[in-house]
Amino acid sequence: MYRIANLALALLLTLPAAPRAQAQTQPQAARAVASVATGQPRLIGQTFEGRPFDLAGLRGKVVLVVFWSTTCAVCRDKMGELRANYEGWRGQPFEMVLVNQDRRLQDVQAYEQILALTVPRAQRFPQLWSGQPGHVDSFGAQAVLPATYIINKSGTVEKAYAGRIPPEAWDDIADLL
Repeated sequence: MYRIANLALALLLTLPAAPRAQAQTQPQAARAVASVATGQPRLIGQTFEGRPFDLAGLRGKVVLVVFWSTTCAVCRDKMGELRANYEGWRGQPFEMVLVNQDRRLQDVQAYEQILALTVPRAQRFPQLWSGQPGHVDSFGAQAVLPATYIINKSGTVEKAYAGRIPPEAWDDIADLL
């Protein structure tokens, strides 16, 4: 009887502390991401369609760069939101590029085959694979996925987020457009 009471008491004492610990971790992770890319970051590679990509060529546009993985549940969950915003801002000085962090190219290729059958062409954005020969980026290692960077029209990092993209990020992009 005492063991059950002690377990219940321990559970009650730790539950209120859990959200605070998580809330403290998220801003620390966001600060870490923000410190990674300063100035005008470099991102060079080849898209899944085989086209050359250079972030510097997008100066004059607001660019959302998202590092993600097919094994990241939050990343996959946000794809619909990313696609809807990409399609909605078509015709604006806006571009979105995703950088896949999967270890094996086969994993992301299998995911892309499913997307080719299910996602309208207007909602598909350029994607790079970080393991591709010739891939260069100055964003550094991403400790938390998704890692998201808003690049302003001058080509500098305006905002950075670690983890789930907050709703205000879309307002930040709209303000920069």
